[in-house]
Amino acid sequence: MDLNSDLGEGFGAWTMGDDDAMLELVSSANVACGFHAGDPGTMRRVCDKAVENGVVIGAHVGYRDLAGFGRRALAMDPDDLSDEILYQISALEGFARAAGDRVRYVKPHGALYNTAAVDKDLAWVVVDGIVRFDRHLAILCPPDSEMSRAAAKIGVASYAEAFADRAYTADGALVSRKLRGAVLHDPDTVSARAVAIATTGKVTTEDGQELDIAARSICVHSDTPGAVELARRIRADLTTANVHIESFVDREN
Repeated sequence: MDLNSDLGEGFGAWTMGDDDAMLELVSSANVACGFHAGDPGTMRRVCDKAVENGVVIGAHVGYRDLAGFGRRALAMDPDDLSDEILYQISALEGFARAAGDRVRYVKPHGALYNTAAVDKDLAWVVVDGIVRFDRHLAILCPPDSEMSRAAAKIGVASYAEAFADRAYTADGALVSRKLRGAVLHDPDTVSARAVAIATTGKVTTEDGQELDIAARSICVHSDTPGAVELARRIRADLTTANVHIESFVDREN
């Protein structure tokens, strides 16, 4: 099972999360590319530290929305959005190569992720932006989503992820962050969910149902309080459950 986290989400003098500590715990890093968060210095430092720790680098692309942290859906011309996705991947690729590696996959962020999961047209725009950079890049997205279907139609590898620290609705969507209980904080609960996802392929929804969720990667958000301790607990409990933690990306390609 892969363990991923959204990293590099500071900007200038503003910091968010402990990137260095998280990079000692995860196997894949979704690195902000400057549009919803991140800046050149942060991108460089995260890429350097990722390579140092053997962590796979992914481009965390989003809407051009620093003020809203990429969590507001923007009405954009499809060509413009595809160009901006290509632009973000290209920017991170420079820092990844300078660190001695390269971008291996793409994960959309925030509103772009949530909307492209269910909007067929937007999913095609996201995949188009990726393919125009490199059709061999993988995409990390929700299982059975419009993004995974768009990727499959043109031969782009997609990998499903689940969230240990987010609540799910009965239909498999993430509970809106605007609602109470959308983000889970209790270490026992979050770690147990991660182990269940990895060993049974199931997660408990907000109304107590068991939802099938065939995930290859588990995300732990770096911006939640106590994120590092939470990730450390999850990694330890997964190991105890005989779950081997490794990236979903083949490093040989």
